[in-house]
Amino acid sequence: MTINLTRKHINQIIAHAREASPDECCGLIGGTEDSAARTVYRARNVAADPAVTYEAAPEDLFLAQRAMRERGEQLIAIYHSHPRATDPQPSQTDVRLAYYPSAVYFIVGLGSEEPCVRAFRISEQEGWESSEYRVTDDLDQ
Repeated sequence: MTINLTRKHINQIIAHAREASPDECCGLIGGTEDSAARTVYRARNVAADPAVTYEAAPEDLFLAQRAMRERGEQLIAIYHSHPRATDPQPSQTDVRLAYYPSAVYFIVGLGSEEPCVRAFRISEQEGWESSEYRVTDDLDQ
């Protein structure tokens, strides 16, 4: 299923990636059953080596999931950044730590002048494959 995001959501994710650089950023995207994004939830990266991996702060995950429940949202996607990548793809660590096989994983590459945002389905058993997403103007929702 294709995830639908607004330009505002993409801009929020890219801004988070730029602010965290040279470290990786991470966060969650809450939305509807039909995969329409509603809210971007930032999380702090508490990984031991945040320049090359990410681990969302447990309390941030808890707060985001509680806010999603209160808003009638569900987890539809997880995002993080690869600050030096021009064409981001899941790393072996990303695949090994992909605990939410139903979620789409967005990766923001900041290695070139224009950020590159790609989406993937990741499963520890099957690896990863590209996933489609659509960006609409904020007024289209």
